Amino acid sequence: MPATGRIAKILVGQGHGFIRLRDHREVYFHRNDSRDGTAFNDLHIGDTVTFELLEDSVSGARALRVRLQKKCR
Repeated sequence: MPATGRIAKILVGQGHGFIRLRDHREVYFHRNDSRDGTAFNDLHIGDTVTFELLEDSVSGARALRVRLQKKCR
């Protein structure tokens, strides 16, 4: 399911982070989940990203194919 959120936490040394959804829920993502020219190390807290939301009843929600949303000028 396509979704949009903002980077809430980045744990660079551990290679993962969390994206905050509009309902204030936080979703896990791994550095290998970034796509389309978006480098994990270029993401910052507060950046808006688009991604595919995978709801898993066992391990919880996860963000896949995370992309930095282009900023309008």
